[in-house]
Amino acid sequence: MSHADQYAITWLASLLGQQLQQHTATVTTAESCTGGGIAEAITRIAGSSAWFEVGFVTYSNAQKNRVLQVAPADLQRDGAVSQSVVEGMVRGAQRLSAARYAVAVSGVAGPGGGSVEKPVGTVWLAWADGEQVQSGCWRFAGDRDAVRQQTVQAALAGLLCLIEGREAAAWQQWLNKHLPNQ
Repeated sequence: MSHADQYAITWLASLLGQQLQQHTATVTTAESCTGGGIAEAITRIAGSSAWFEVGFVTYSNAQKNRVLQVAPADLQRDGAVSQSVVEGMVRGAQRLSAARYAVAVSGVAGPGGGSVEKPVGTVWLAWADGEQVQSGCWRFAGDRDAVRQQTVQAALAGLLCLIEGREAAAWQQWLNKHLPNQ
């Protein structure tokens, strides 16, 4: 990951912390393809324990079900990289943590594992604010590190959109406005 990418992610996490503190709210994460990268970015920020208590890395389908209580039928029918699964992950993380805000990601970071329907770079993200859940699917370009880095940025920027009362899926426009060199 480049220094610029590291800076951007740290800046997003810092801004997220400021926003959460202003709203006296907490956030949780449920991660698969990022392997804890979102939680790592959040905990780079000194004082993050005031707004982040727990994150979940559920890489296998068995753990998505066991820990986050994602429905086995969703996993079998749609696969791990799907709307139903990522929404189940975000709800499960939110339920277990009692956080107001949550984000979940599941994708194909590569270099293998892709298919015609879900090529490498396909990532589903879901964000929650209380009972409201929003989700979307994106295709990120680049190698494994690039896909994971873009996913972390999208997750954090989507949370910032949600806190600002915008659609989380507007994260790309938000990043373009606030980080124009990205």
